[in-house]
Amino acid sequence: MSAKIRKNKLEIEYSFDFELLGIRTSLKGYKLAWHLNKILDTRLVKQKDLVIDLKKGSSSYDHYSFATTMNALHLFRNRPSDAENALPVLVPEFPHYDYILMSQGEENLTGNRLQEYLRQVPSVEWAALIPLSALKSKENFIF
Repeated sequence: MSAKIRKNKLEIEYSFDFELLGIRTSLKGYKLAWHLNKILDTRLVKQKDLVIDLKKGSSSYDHYSFATTMNALHLFRNRPSDAENALPVLVPEFPHYDYILMSQGEENLTGNRLQEYLRQVPSVEWAALIPLSALKSKENFIF
């Protein structure tokens, strides 16, 4: 007699309590963070790169963040740090964005308000909300 081994699979559902904005700009990350700090009265600071493990290895992405008890902002470069035009991008569904801005928390930093602020930055060509329902890669933002 052979015994059947049952395998159970753990499935976890995450709540995604953040908004993402895609930013198209020719600015370097530190310069975009500087502009955002001036406009939003925040202090986005360079962090250790965000490292995402992929099937073909891992990729690291520039990361700036600012957090208070009420909200958090994270600015990520959409392309890996180690190569200018390398794939994979952080948000593969929207590869045309240069940076991704993640907002969590307080009402005054919602996506629509952030879009208005981003329009004040001279070198920002485009800023738009990224619908989380359209993202398969939203797990990249759970850390």
